[in-house]
Order: sequence, then C-alpha cells, then structure tokens
Amino acid sequence: MRNHKIKIGNHCIGDGQPCFIIAEIGSNHNRSLKTAKRLIDEAAKAGVDAVKFQIYSAEKLYSKNVPKHSHYKNNLWEMIKEIETPRIWIPELKKYCDKKRIIFFATPFDQKAVDELEPYVDLYKISSFELVDLPLIKYIAKKKKPMIISTGLATMEEINEAYLECLNVRNHNIVFLQCVSAYPASPESINLSAMQTIKHAFNVIVGLSDHTLGFHVPVAAVAMGAKIIEKHFTLDKGMKGPDHPFAIEPKELKEMVSQIRDIEMAMGNGHKSGPRTHELENFCIGRRSIHAKMKIPKGSKIDENMLIIKRPGFGIKPKYLQSVISKKAKRQIDPDAWITWKMIEK
Repeated sequence: MRNHKIKIGNHCIGDGQPCFIIAEIGSNHNRSLKTAKRLIDEAAKAGVDAVKFQIYSAEKLYSKNVPKHSHYKNNLWEMIKEIETPRIWIPELKKYCDKKRIIFFATPFDQKAVDELEPYVDLYKISSFELVDLPLIKYIAKKKKPMIISTGLATMEEINEAYLECLNVRNHNIVFLQCVSAYPASPESINLSAMQTIKHAFNVIVGLSDHTLGFHVPVAAVAMGAKIIEKHFTLDKGMKGPDHPFAIEPKELKEMVSQIRDIEMAMGNGHKSGPRTHELENFCIGRRSIHAKMKIPKGSKIDENMLIIKRPGFGIKPKYLQSVISKKAKRQIDPDAWITWKMIEK
C-alpha cells in the first residue's frame, strides 16, 4: 500500500503524521456571528487544527413535504430554515480563522454553496447524507482540492461509487470518515474497525466523524489508525438547536485534543530495543541478578545452594547461573552481595 499523504495548509495528513482534529461548529452558532467567533476562539484555544461550518439552504436541502422526524418537534424544513449559516458570513469567518491561525472550511450542500466557498477554503467536506449525491461530489471533486467524505449509512458499493466520481476527474486527495448517522450514536454502533476495512479497500486515508456522547470513542479511534477526527462542538449543550445536546463543550474539546496527542506519543514506533532513558533506574534496581545466599569463602567452589537470584540487577545475569556454578571464588563474597565476574575465576 502506498504511503499516501494529503497537504492541507501547513498540515500533512497520513500515516506517520499527527491526527488532524476538526471542531465541527456546523449550525451551533445559532445564526449569531458573535457566537460563531466565540466558537472559533474556543476551538483555537483547545488546539484543534480546523473548524468546520455547514452551508445549506432549506429550499435546496428538503422538500417542504418531508415527513416529521421522531426526534424533532418542528418540521425538518422549518428547523433547517432557522439554523442556516448566513452565506454573507463566509469571508468574515475565513478572515477570523486566519487571525486565529486555524483552518476554516465547510460542508457545502449544493453547487451554489461550493461556488461561494471556493475562494475561501482549501478543502471540502461531504456529509454522510450527500455521499450518494454523485453530481455534487463530481462538481466538488473538479475543484481538485482535498475532500473529506463521511460514510454514515453507506455500503461499500456506495463508497466505491463516490470514490470513482473523484478518481474520474483525477482528484486523488480523498479521506473517508467512518460515521454513524445517529444523534447521538451509541458506542456499540460505531464500528471503529470499519476504518481499516475502508482503508484497505480503497487505499485511502481514514478517520472518524463522531456523534457519540463524550470523547472517549474518538480518542480510541486515533489508537486504531484514524488520521482525522471530526467532533461536534458547542459553547453550551443546553443551547437551543438540534446539534447542541450531543456536542462537546470547550473544556471537553481541550481535553480531547490533549488525550489524542498523548495517545499519539504513546503509540511509539513499534520497536523493542531495551530500556528507554527514563527506565534506566528501574532497569538496574528492578532487574534480577545472581547474589550470594550465604558467606562464600575465598577459594571455595561455588555450588547452587550458595546462590540466590533476586534484585537488583547489578550482578551476573540469571541466564549465566550454570556458568557460575562450580567456579571458585577469587575473594570472600559476603551474604546478600551481588556477584560479578570479577569475583570468580574464569
């Protein structure tokens, strides 16, 4: 498998690179530019790499005749209309993110949204529900910018169809995110192992778009190979709106980033090469070596009854026990002393 990497701004994404962490603001600004900027502020403080918004219009997203959803009181069309991100914000959001040194991008839900985002973004996101909108995927792929595609609800065949649309216009900068389109999603539904299934099937970078409560699942995903984590983010779970209840708040976001970075360091390089620098004291004190069980007079022949193996490890290694037995002591060896090669005849 080729060691594929994707460049986004100053970030390199792929195997051997840090996880790219996205705070999904989505519509949690509640149509307040001030709130949107506060969310960007908190995301930057938490140490994420990017913030993501959603750009849609109710007229192009839902029919007014859409059936009522069991989780929402209002008609879906009306709800979406209330939480649209004003498109006039796009230049200002980009400028503000640049000021905070954080990447701005968004999920466009129609071609007009793509056109409005194009001057301001270095990558695009495709939501799980739009994975089957192949004309939209093709339109975005033609921009030749990296695309992050969520795979909630999808079969491998549908993922392949979306992938081929990108390849057909020579856009190979594709990342697929394992995702479960439930809000919130239960941990048992997440199927983190699907990341590796997708990675090996399509030879792509993979990650997780997470809708579980808390942040333990995305941290685990990083240990399983996720190179991108996307997590919904809010200032307060109690705010009005469909995405606030399952989002994480600023303190949680900061802790998630910290734990992901800890996990990345903990994963190491896979090599076992003996004690690390910070283990050296324990290596000497905690390892075992051959000791005198009793007083061993100078010139006496050493037998097994005179010896005991215990800590510390400053003496002869236990694997050489048979080489020590029958040797003569070159000097008196006191009880409980560790035995070194200098104490016995060759």
